[in-house]
Amino acid sequence: METSDPDDFMTLLLLLGHPRVDLRAVTVTPGTLEQVGLVCWALRALGRDVRVGARNLDHGKPCVSAWHYAAYGDIAASRDAEPASALLLEVLDADTTLVTGAALKNLGDALRRVDGEGLAFRLGRLVIQGGFAGEGVVPPALQLEKFRGRVTCPTFNLNGDPKSALLALAHPAIAQRRLVAKNVCHGVVYDAALHARVGEARERSRSLALIWAGMDHYLRHRPGGKIFHDPLAACCAIDPSIATWAEVEVFRERGEWGSRLSPGTGTSIIIDLDRERFVQTLVAT
Repeated sequence: METSDPDDFMTLLLLLGHPRVDLRAVTVTPGTLEQVGLVCWALRALGRDVRVGARNLDHGKPCVSAWHYAAYGDIAASRDAEPASALLLEVLDADTTLVTGAALKNLGDALRRVDGEGLAFRLGRLVIQGGFAGEGVVPPALQLEKFRGRVTCPTFNLNGDPKSALLALAHPAIAQRRLVAKNVCHGVVYDAALHARVGEARERSRSLALIWAGMDHYLRHRPGGKIFHDPLAACCAIDPSIATWAEVEVFRERGEWGSRLSPGTGTSIIIDLDRERFVQTLVAT
């Protein structure tokens, strides 16, 4: 995860409290003292003992948006984190799902160690928020207007470390890959209607109560809502059947990402979503 906007932190709160999730570890990129402090605050708030990994505790910049502190108050920095790549290599296995909502730097570091040191490693499933499925993959009737007819598009998380993204998308140690991409996730907005649904459930879940409080602050300043990229990816990891998927080959051209239909790759990308089932997964208690 990263902490440049609310998405990743909402996803952390969701995964910490969801009844269908056994969260084993959290890794942060770049992994500053302020970022680690934020993650540790969430763990304490929800009474959870989960290992934390950081890529670079001495990065020098906080890398935490002002929204986090405005929504949740003063949060102390912390060094209470392990090296991220070593933590991933220890906790990931063939029965584990890894959800990424940031540049794939930590996973890339881990996979390079696997290849360079000849380590035994398997990952059951990688769910990436990022990528793009457009013309030729997403039927025209399902394409969002702003992406209509496009084959490729820039995508923030994959472009944060393209070499690590391409390595993960091709690595034989990863059994299954799913990408939750723009032509769907840009159509999922946390707005007043979704805020009301979360509000109905927040008394039954400390996790949802914290999500509601943070997004209540956000909506007071931005009533149009927030595109909910990373929580959608987390919900697709919890229940892949809430989405429709196409098996593809993912490629990068001139700084943009695309996909083409290709059976047998073990890589699937989202092309449609059952929105009500997504909401039910989000607010499950």
